Amino acid sequence: MERRDFIKAGLAAGAAVGIAPTLGAWVPQHNWDKYDFGPGPAVKDRLYQGPFPSYAPEDFFGEEPEVVQYTMPGKQLLNAFGMGMTTYISGDLGAPRVPGESLETTIDKLFRFPLGTKVYIRPNWRHLQKKAGKLEFDDYWKITMDKAAQYGKRVGFRVMLNNPDILENALPDFVLKKVKMTQLPGDWKTGQFAGRAKQDHRQPEYNDYLIGHFEELQQMLAEKYNGGPLIEFVDTNMFGFWGEGHAWPYEGHNFPNKRAAEETFLRIYDIQQAAWTKVPLVTNVQPDHSGVGNSAIVDRTVRDHNWLRRDTILVDSESIEQLCNRPAWTAAFVECAMTHGNASTIRLDPYGRPTGDDAIYHAMDAGANYYSLWSIHSICAENLEAYYNRYPEALDELAGRIGYRVRPSFIWHGKDKEDLDFMIIGMKNDGISGVPGVLRLTLFTDDGEVNVSGCLDAGYPDVEGVRSGMMYLPKGFDWNCGRLKLKAEIEVKGMRYPVPFAVAEPLNPDGSLTIKKNNR
Repeated sequence: MERRDFIKAGLAAGAAVGIAPTLGAWVPQHNWDKYDFGPGPAVKDRLYQGPFPSYAPEDFFGEEPEVVQYTMPGKQLLNAFGMGMTTYISGDLGAPRVPGESLETTIDKLFRFPLGTKVYIRPNWRHLQKKAGKLEFDDYWKITMDKAAQYGKRVGFRVMLNNPDILENALPDFVLKKVKMTQLPGDWKTGQFAGRAKQDHRQPEYNDYLIGHFEELQQMLAEKYNGGPLIEFVDTNMFGFWGEGHAWPYEGHNFPNKRAAEETFLRIYDIQQAAWTKVPLVTNVQPDHSGVGNSAIVDRTVRDHNWLRRDTILVDSESIEQLCNRPAWTAAFVECAMTHGNASTIRLDPYGRPTGDDAIYHAMDAGANYYSLWSIHSICAENLEAYYNRYPEALDELAGRIGYRVRPSFIWHGKDKEDLDFMIIGMKNDGISGVPGVLRLTLFTDDGEVNVSGCLDAGYPDVEGVRSGMMYLPKGFDWNCGRLKLKAEIEVKGMRYPVPFAVAEPLNPDGSLTIKKNNR
């Protein structure tokens, strides 16, 4: 049985357990605050998280635990899974091109831009596959993956099936030969990207042939990258331009009805969900301009513990409601194009501020986990550096606040009524988003005498308050001996990643904090 036949059979067999699309899954608009999206990610080895009464009649833990150590917030740039300033290697035009410079040099410079801790690449399908059944990457994809391994910066990506910014079609030729392309009503007016008005922007018919090969593509990519060290997330493919879920400014869609469109894109979502079992999917919270069931896909995304994104931030109130009130364990990517730092091309708002800074501060308002470092159709490190050198304040502030920034704010020591030592770790989040998964804490010694581990509830610590977890130590162990260490990890889709503490105090080379009394 060929790969795509096997996948189709697997999806059909999985219908009874929720893998297949739900018919008529349209979700009416609703406020997201306190909305029931179902339980968060499962928590293994859950730590006791309080209360911790120490006075009669509820003095279960003996005498009042003592604060023995504390930390202060740090301002360092963090490279942790589930967050990051994200340098765009490619956006809508394929490989970045700088006259007189090799492609490898251009991409290497982008990787070395100092604020970027992650990178993003948005290839057209034809850039990854030329023939059925085989991956064949364009050079810029291969160079990006090599540099990601070299610099330790993970990659997020979306494969585009429709792209209005290029003259060639985004689909590979072997798919184009058997897929009908449909012209929707409307036209593209000239404007900032006048070249778009010169094309007809036909939409592909999402028939079984196209979807079958898309399924094969996702499986081949997942076989190579799922759960590996290179990929941070994968954008879901939605309807229309860039896969964002719309064909604006054209009207409608090329399906018999809205329900058929919705079922098709839930099927495409399910294909990716089935393939990427260890990598988060990221879905655009695009209002449903084209009537293709975006709300159902977004709802499924959150319920499946995947993540969200919004392309541009100064937009409709509906999208801001969704981002700002998403579950704490749901990461959000905000994509905004930065103006160039050159005086001749810089765009300013009515108050003389660069429009890039306006977007940056509003991304912070929305609690972004990721933010794009992207000079749109002129991608190169020099444009990023020109903007940063001219307007560093907003970018520096975002870099010091983006995502989740956790630290053990309070560390208590106590003895219970049976004279057993315990530590209570009070975790603080100085970032702007919750933890997009489950945070695991471990007390350990290098020689293995102590190895005590457990998890906080999904999404915690959130951006307000302190979340505390309790761990017992082996009987007789001296907690203040200078050998006890604390480390953190985040668990997402069954994978575990180290989380550096955002503290002002020194950390060990492995990123852990030595437990040592400093409250004198």
